[in-house]
Amino acid sequence: MAAAHGLVVQKTEEEWRAILSPEQFRILRQKGTEIPGTGEYDKFFEDGIFSCVGCKTPLYKSSTKFDSGCGWPAFFEGLPGAINRTPDPDGIS
Repeated sequence: MAAAHGLVVQKTEEEWRAILSPEQFRILRQKGTEIPGTGEYDKFFEDGIFSCVGCKTPLYKSSTKFDSGCGWPAFFEGLPGAINRTPDPDGIS
């Protein structure tokens, strides 16, 4: 898992399974998604910083979060250097 500023967190899949819930493992390690509208952070708008549950890297300020209506948390800007974007194999990101 790549963290901010090029730091890479290296753990075996067994180590990840030990520290993540089954749902977190499916989403973070297997590129899954949660069912739209079911996540605890979809309608969560308190002040603070959103961080990666796996590597603890700060990712977004709460002031950049908005209600996109899609059922998942949405942000218009990540913290500098925190987000790595990788296009899907079909070229759509």
